[in-house]
Amino acid sequence: MEYSTFGRHVAMDAWGVDYHLLNDVTQLERHLVTAAEKCGATVLSVQSKKFEPQGATVLVLLSESHLSIHTYPEKGFAALDCYTCGYTVDPMLAIQYLMDVLKPTQAFPKVLRRGDGPIEVVQPKFPTSEVAV
Repeated sequence: MEYSTFGRHVAMDAWGVDYHLLNDVTQLERHLVTAAEKCGATVLSVQSKKFEPQGATVLVLLSESHLSIHTYPEKGFAALDCYTCGYTVDPMLAIQYLMDVLKPTQAFPKVLRRGDGPIEVVQPKFPTSEVAV
C-alpha cells in the first residue's frame, strides 16, 4: 500500500481560558482523546505530565501523527498543536472541538499544508463556530 505524504498542521494559541480547565490533566486527556476521535483519527497512546505548581502537557499519539496541548493556567494560555497525515482526517475538527471546550477569549490559529512541496501557510477554515483571529 502506498501512503500519501500530504498533511495538515494546525497550531493554535488560546488566551483567556479558565485556570481550572488548564490545570486538570485528567480532563485535558479526556478532551484531547475525544477531539482526536471527532476528527476521525486513530489514538495509539496518551502521555501527560502535570507540572508544579501548575500547568500540564498532554500528547496524544495518533496513527496519523499527533495532537498536543501545553498549558500555562496562571496566564490563561494554552498552546495546541494537531498534525495529521493524509486526506481523511481533518485536524481543524479536533482544534474546533477543543476551542468549544476551552472557550478562550482570544484564539490565534495557523494552518500549514505539508508534505506535497514547500510548506504553505493557508487560511484557517473552521467547520462550525467562529474563532477570533
